[in-house]
Amino acid sequence: MTAGFLWILLSLGIYGVIHSTLASQRVKLIAERRLGAGVNRWYRLGFSVMAAATLLPVLALVEFLPDQLIYPILLPWSVLTLVIRAAAILGVAYAVSQTGFLRFFGADLALDPNSARRDMVIGGLYRFVRHPIYTLTFIFLWLTPAMTWNRLALSLGVTAYMIIGSRFEEAKLIAEFGPAYTEYRRRTPAFLPRLTRPK
Repeated sequence: MTAGFLWILLSLGIYGVIHSTLASQRVKLIAERRLGAGVNRWYRLGFSVMAAATLLPVLALVEFLPDQLIYPILLPWSVLTLVIRAAAILGVAYAVSQTGFLRFFGADLALDPNSARRDMVIGGLYRFVRHPIYTLTFIFLWLTPAMTWNRLALSLGVTAYMIIGSRFEEAKLIAEFGPAYTEYRRRTPAFLPRLTRPK
């Protein structure tokens, strides 16, 4: 294990706390009280920009801290991993398009204050799992053709963050959509597709 492994895990922990705090309803209400109701129009877009910007230093640590190879996946299997990872990236783009690219990043509300209402997405990839973006991200992270200590720290940290974050996200969705989301949650698994139909 390298020293970078622990630094990357620590930085992802800090990132997760900041990200989750700013995503919470409590912080949004505080911002609304202090800055006025108009802040809601820009909050998600600002949050998305902040989330991307604060992830860059973490990725820099993964890239530039001293690292060691844990295992490689050799040819021809490494080519297969690259194909599957490319498919995972396309899958993430498709899942984001199902919710709407502008809506996903919060640009829709910034451009049009009347677009706050949204419909619950349960078709396409969301028919198989509740969090297809997370599932496909897990595939991309863990199916690397060369696993190093730095990449392992990134994969562990991001996986933990997404699993924990999904709990908070689902609490908001239950509050927003009520029994409809509860029923969807009952019959649709979170990350791994079911092989049989739910009872």
